[in-house]
Amino acid sequence: MSRRPPRRVVVWRHGETEHNAGGIYQGQLDSHLSARGRRQAAAAAARLAERPVARLLSSDLSRAADTADELAALTGLPVEHDARLREIHVGRWQGLAHTEVLARFPQALAALDRGEDPVRGETGERVADVQVRVRAVFEELLPRLGPGETAVVATHGMASRALVADVVGLSARQAWLSLVGLHNCHWAELVEHRTGWRLESWNVGVGPPGPASVSDR
Repeated sequence: MSRRPPRRVVVWRHGETEHNAGGIYQGQLDSHLSARGRRQAAAAAARLAERPVARLLSSDLSRAADTADELAALTGLPVEHDARLREIHVGRWQGLAHTEVLARFPQALAALDRGEDPVRGETGERVADVQVRVRAVFEELLPRLGPGETAVVATHGMASRALVADVVGLSARQAWLSLVGLHNCHWAELVEHRTGWRLESWNVGVGPPGPASVSDR
C-alpha cells in the first residue's frame, strides 16, 4: 500500500519594519512593514505561491497580516487571522532600543545568553508561554490539512522559533542556543514523517537577508 503524500507547514516571518531596522524591541506593538519589508513580502510571496498552498494563517498584528496579504493576493486564499500567533510580549522592553534594554536590564539579557527563559521585560511572556498558544494553533490546523497539502503560517521571529522547536521536540534552551533567528521574510519548513514532524529547512528566503536587526522578541 502506498503511503499518502506528506503534509507541510511553512512558518514564515514577516517582512522588515522600521523597528526591526532601528533595533527596537516590538513584541506585540502593532508596527507596519517598511518599504523594504513590503518588497520582501512581495518577493517571498511569489516564491511561496509556487507551492500547493491550501491554508494561509497569520498573526493579527499588521506586520504579519500585511505579509500574508501578499500571498493571499497571488493564491486567492483567505487569510485566517489568529491572535495566538502574535509575537512574544516583551513587557517593559516594548518600544525600547536594544542598547537601552542592555543598559537597563543587563541581568535579564545575560540570562537569555545562557539559554534561560525569563519573563521578558518584567511584565511580558516567557517562550514557554508562547509555545503553548502557537502549538494550539498548529494542532487545530492539522485536521484541516489534507494529504500533500501545504499550509503557510505568517508570524514573528520568536514565535516562529518557539513553534518549530516545540513541534520537532527541541527545548526552548536548545532552540535558543542552536537556531539563529529567522531573517525578515524568511521561513522554516516542517514536513510530516511517519514518526512525527521534522524540520526540513530553516531560514529560506529570496535574496540576501538584509542588515541584522533585533528580533521581535
